[in-house]
Amino acid sequence: MNIQIFGTKKSSDTRKAERFFKERGIKFQSVDLKEKGLSRGEFNSVIQAVGGIDEMIDPKCKDKDLLALVTYISADERAEKVYENQGVIRQPIVRNGRQATVGYAPDVWKTWQ
Repeated sequence: MNIQIFGTKKSSDTRKAERFFKERGIKFQSVDLKEKGLSRGEFNSVIQAVGGIDEMIDPKCKDKDLLALVTYISADERAEKVYENQGVIRQPIVRNGRQATVGYAPDVWKTWQ
C-alpha cells in the first residue's frame, strides 16, 4: 500500500486518520494542504475516485463566501474554483493508488488492507 494523507494539522479528522494507520503499522505519507496543496493530477484522480467534485466540498468550511460561490457556480467552473481554493475541500483526503476517500472513512480503509 502507498497511503497518502492530505490534510492540515488543525483538522481532527486528519489526526484520526493518521492514528488509524499508525495503530495498524501501515506507513503513510502526510501532506499538509496549507503548505503544499494537491497537484492537478492528484486533484483529478481524487475527483474520479470519490464520485465527483461535490463529494469533496466541505459544507462546514470556515470561508462561507467561497463556499457559497462554489456551490452556486456551474459544475464546469466548480472544479477549477475548488482547485484554486483548496480550503473548501473536506479533510482528510486519503489516497491508496487510484482509490481515495474524502473525510474520515475507516470502514473503507479497512478494505484496503
